[in-house]
Amino acid sequence: MKVISISNDIVPIAEFKTSISKWFKSLKNTGHPLIITQNGKPAGVLLSPSDYDELVYKKSFLDSIGRGISDADSGRTYPAEEIKTTLAARRSKR
Repeated sequence: MKVISISNDIVPIAEFKTSISKWFKSLKNTGHPLIITQNGKPAGVLLSPSDYDELVYKKSFLDSIGRGISDADSGRTYPAEEIKTTLAARRSKR
């Protein structure tokens, strides 16, 4: 994802509504996300589909790592040999 340009990538919602097509073209051409403000405060962000997918994937990946660390800290782990034996048994049942 590209870095946000304060002078170019922040737009009030009224301006966004009157030029939606322009902003989508800008997003496509520059790849810069667009921050939409309402009453001077951030109200939304317009991202490209690929940037959105990347963010969702990274969040899912980091959440998974967090669950793994939590499991390890809580002692919810299994020895490698036990896992290998269990997987081998499951494969032989196929």
